[in-house]
Amino acid sequence: MRLTHKRATYDYDILERVETGIMLTGAEVKSLLGGHASLEGSFVRIIGSEAYLVNAQVFPYVYARPEGYDPKRTRKLLMHKREILSLKGKVEGSNLTLVPLTLYNKGRRIKLEVGLGRGKKEYQKREKKRREDQKRELERDFRGKIK
Repeated sequence: MRLTHKRATYDYDILERVETGIMLTGAEVKSLLGGHASLEGSFVRIIGSEAYLVNAQVFPYVYARPEGYDPKRTRKLLMHKREILSLKGKVEGSNLTLVPLTLYNKGRRIKLEVGLGRGKKEYQKREKKRREDQKRELERDFRGKIK
């Protein structure tokens, strides 16, 4: 199981990556192992000395009771206090944000990769897309000619 936030690397320059644990209920773990989640529109917020994953959607597990389940609830991230304080200092000190990148399992545990990123400007996004298109055209042109 590996869920990625594809838009994150398009919208942000990722400067640093951190692996964290995440507090989940049993039904959420089963749902995640089945790949039923989405990181689109989610972000990480540090409140006090704790980190939280906000707005990530974990769809309900089919065989669990649906009463009172909120798929977009705020989930606590499991990190060492010194890691949280370090990230908090970096975020507050400059124009950076914490973005969830990947949700995956490592053995029996569910992990979240969080990236410290700086937002890209529109012209940077256009430039990157233009370079990728040029590279693709070159590969297409030289596909059958070089051996």
